[in-house]
Amino acid sequence: MQYALFNGERKQAVKRGIGTCIGCGQKVIAKCGSVKIHHWAHVSLNQCDSWWESETLWHREWKRNFAAECREVSFFDDTRQEFHRADIHTSNGITIEFQNSSMNSDELQSRERFYPKLIWVVNGLKFKGFKIVKSIPNPLDPLMQNYEFCISEHLSLIRKNDILAEKLHPEMLTFHHEELKNIAFSTAFYSFSWRNPHQAWLNASCPVFIDLGGHFLYRLRKRHQISSNYSYLQLVNKKDFIKKYNGK
Repeated sequence: MQYALFNGERKQAVKRGIGTCIGCGQKVIAKCGSVKIHHWAHVSLNQCDSWWESETLWHREWKRNFAAECREVSFFDDTRQEFHRADIHTSNGITIEFQNSSMNSDELQSRERFYPKLIWVVNGLKFKGFKIVKSIPNPLDPLMQNYEFCISEHLSLIRKNDILAEKLHPEMLTFHHEELKNIAFSTAFYSFSWRNPHQAWLNASCPVFIDLGGHFLYRLRKRHQISSNYSYLQLVNKKDFIKKYNGK
């Protein structure tokens, strides 16, 4: 934890400090070593937040983009009789969770039910076998309405009429096809491949933004299709994201 009550005030960890957890009221002690980032830790091994994960430098750097009063905001779960600590909770009621470790679908769904307006920012540098493949046309382009993306690393389309007609072997069209020559590619949308993907993120109901480092995020999007849904990425400027959600 970055914050605890110390001498009755909400403070960051100070050397040899003993404080109180803002969420559960248990005793916490300051950890101010030279290796890990400075933080407060519960004396008891039982964590007050069942969704807790060890805070990394990645978490802390993200939190610095938001005002101190928006960081580590605690809420009580009446059903579970548990406290949960949001990484960021903005003045307009949006919760942002920075997720560095893997997560199963049950926990993801629990969090999405608990926070009414939740946004995920996920450390994509931890993903194995994940790569951005190539730019694609805007899936919402009106010229795309009669086509569906094939689920393949090789960018191709099939005609929606062929799917509706239940053709056994519908023709696969590449963008070299004369029929598609007027459909422009976009620098904002990308296909990707992911060996052994984390299904929890692909099936999330709330917005998921993947952080691969640098100045941009990639929002995980889904195009609903008759044949099968197509997942793709939308490029988002990190500074614009922070500004939109009341960062600094």
